[in-house]
Amino acid sequence: MDSNSVFPRISLLVFLFICAAYNAVNAVNVFNIRDNNGIPDGKTDNSQALLSTWEKACKVDGGTVLVPSGIYYVKSALLQGPCIGQTIFSVMGTLMASASPLTQESWIEFNQVDGLSITGNGVFDGQGSSTWAHNGNHNAKASSTCTASLKLKFVRNSSIEGITSKNSEMFHLHVNNCDGIVISHMSILAPIDSPNTDGIHVSSSNNVRISNVNIATGDDCISLGPGTTNIDISGITCGPGHGISIGSLGKYPDEKDVAGITVTNCTLSNTLNGVRIKTWAPSPPSIVSNVTFQDILLKNADNPVIIDQQYCPSNSCSHQGDSRVQIKDVKFVNIHGSSSIPDAVNVVCSKSMPCQGIEFSGLNIIMNGNGQPTTATCSNVNADFLGNTVPTHCS
Repeated sequence: MDSNSVFPRISLLVFLFICAAYNAVNAVNVFNIRDNNGIPDGKTDNSQALLSTWEKACKVDGGTVLVPSGIYYVKSALLQGPCIGQTIFSVMGTLMASASPLTQESWIEFNQVDGLSITGNGVFDGQGSSTWAHNGNHNAKASSTCTASLKLKFVRNSSIEGITSKNSEMFHLHVNNCDGIVISHMSILAPIDSPNTDGIHVSSSNNVRISNVNIATGDDCISLGPGTTNIDISGITCGPGHGISIGSLGKYPDEKDVAGITVTNCTLSNTLNGVRIKTWAPSPPSIVSNVTFQDILLKNADNPVIIDQQYCPSNSCSHQGDSRVQIKDVKFVNIHGSSSIPDAVNVVCSKSMPCQGIEFSGLNIIMNGNGQPTTATCSNVNADFLGNTVPTHCS
């Protein structure tokens, strides 16, 4: 046999052996919920099956939880870390919540997990319609009875990609006390009349990147709560919904500051609000700083640009005092498109803590339908309108 033909064959055999070994290792590390008594009939409670599958995957580096095609009813699941190494949660089917209201804060929660990857083209179905009738009350007691569909808590250096979340009771995705989270290419859906169904809510978290997500809900597409820092949001398609919001802030004592927020290249269509910062009054002190909203396209948006330091849903506030949340160094750059109302920019700052360093540049917001220029109303702020802008100045 020609030696020139021997070595290629040996190399091929070695390559095939390596591939077989690699596939064997990965097959061992894939844990299918069906192999742990999971039943995809949409009726059987698979909570224990999901927990058992998670526990096995969590014990190996690169362990994968596989939820294949089918509908898996899960009453609730707390998927606890820490895990040995990277853990993959692959959803190709549908995880479905109970149609009856839940009593805990979250339906499916990942807690204390580093290197988590939630991926797949599957669906998290919160079945939240039974709660929406009483979910519009903004007091703390009412809100505590409503459940977030998917929650990350104390999770670090992790990602969510590709999945769909629909019809949550409350928040679709809640990122809380996390660091280093990347969220991309999701779809988040709920009816326009479903209250408090925020698409993504981030609180007390650092270094979060959200990109290329399609969100249509009954509340904020994205909301950022106290203690959020270094947040990058881009490529969001929002509508219907309440726009992209920082806040509400100042409702509770000892809230941590919000800083380093960038929102770019987003499209808001037929939303109740555009981009906004909202704080309660009265409120304890905190700071919002270094915020940029840039390259935002508005399509018939109500209230396109808002700073509201007298936020008071359902007229439930005493207003016996001012907001003590200091808002400073906020830029609105190249926000353009159409507004459904003439007063497209509305900045209402605190009397005792006036806004500082509020800057508008490249604005071009016209009235939807007739193309007339819009106006701006401001109080307790010296806002700078730079260059040719529509609106041109604050009244």
